[in-house]
Amino acid sequence: MRIIRKSIFLFALLLTFSFAAKSAHIFIPMDNTQSNHLKAYGIAFYVLTYDVEVSWLLNYRGGSFMFPHHSRFERELAIRGVSFQVIADLQAASIINEVTHPDVNMEEIVLHKVPKIAVYTPPHSLPWDDAVTLALTYAEIPYDAIYDEEVLAGVLPLYDWLHVHHEDFTGQFGKFWAAYRNAPWYQRDVQLAEEMARKQGFNRVADLKLAVARSIQQFVAGGGYMFAMCSAPESLDIALAAEGVDIVHEVFDGTPMDPNAQDKLDFNRTFAFQNFQIVTNPFEYAKSDIDVPKTGRDQRTDFFSLFEFSAKWDPVPTMLTQNHETLIKGFMGQTTAFKKHLVKPTVTIMGETRGKNEARYIHGTLGKGTFTFYGGHDPEDYRHFVGDPPTDLNLFPNSPGYRLILNNVLFPAARKQKQKT
Repeated sequence: MRIIRKSIFLFALLLTFSFAAKSAHIFIPMDNTQSNHLKAYGIAFYVLTYDVEVSWLLNYRGGSFMFPHHSRFERELAIRGVSFQVIADLQAASIINEVTHPDVNMEEIVLHKVPKIAVYTPPHSLPWDDAVTLALTYAEIPYDAIYDEEVLAGVLPLYDWLHVHHEDFTGQFGKFWAAYRNAPWYQRDVQLAEEMARKQGFNRVADLKLAVARSIQQFVAGGGYMFAMCSAPESLDIALAAEGVDIVHEVFDGTPMDPNAQDKLDFNRTFAFQNFQIVTNPFEYAKSDIDVPKTGRDQRTDFFSLFEFSAKWDPVPTMLTQNHETLIKGFMGQTTAFKKHLVKPTVTIMGETRGKNEARYIHGTLGKGTFTFYGGHDPEDYRHFVGDPPTDLNLFPNSPGYRLILNNVLFPAARKQKQKT
């Protein structure tokens, strides 16, 4: 009889703990009260790994997160230094009612799966030489590093989300020849790229990179999510538009370029840009006129604004622009920003420099998938130079510029909504 009573007591106790766990939620504010915005994204990803859904509350206190309480999650929040509150079920229900009310520009997006992430990056690149790998590492979000060999072997369909390192898909090695052709690091990069091209059966690096660019485009068209920064967006579209046309000066590949290359570009093949002019002079540090001029920029006045979208009718751009700030510090890169008049009308501009012909943050669809392009190299390093030390994100845990990157990481975790009518 004692054993039966003890079993009943333990069962009742277990039910009590279970009920207590279910009767509370964890709320992570993402407004200016948050101590570490960047690691909060890592927490959302961490919770998803336990098959627990996360509510992303668009436009509610900076795009806050909420999910069922568990002591494991509470401990992890404390370890990572993320601000949070434990709230009762009634409070959680009240918040959901508020954000889903038809009269407010808010919405609940349910994150329900762990996105599998790949970063396209050279195997010899430094870990801090790319803002996305910095953000993922700091937020403690796992990813696989892949490069040309893996892409051409067909691994992309295994992933939900792909970030493209600031690559030069035109085969011109970043147009660094004029300034760095005698530098050991440049000569090493050229040698490795040429070896990779030969290994994959291509005569030129430009042909290798075009094949990779086409594979990436097929990945997106098939339903993948692609995020690219700095020179990758510009060089991807140049390479795709120039398929079958030699646009590369002979100092890069030993063969003369097509003198009529500009007239042969096909803008129907590109992701985001059209009607651009390529720059063929090897002494000029530019690949096209897509990028805005770098001269005359002043860090003190260089900012761009995020647009506000309808959370209920345009949830995708709303997700991608969630932030505690709407005015973001500008930052330079091999490609700093995109001239607005060269952006296709089907592409959504999500951030622009007011009073200038500059789009800084854009998003579009291709087939069943989507792409997001972000100008600049490092949101907390205004003018990044070759060999600069790494950015320590412990110094910038609330970076609005880095938040835009991490919005994209969580985007493929969202459950698709039914089309509103």
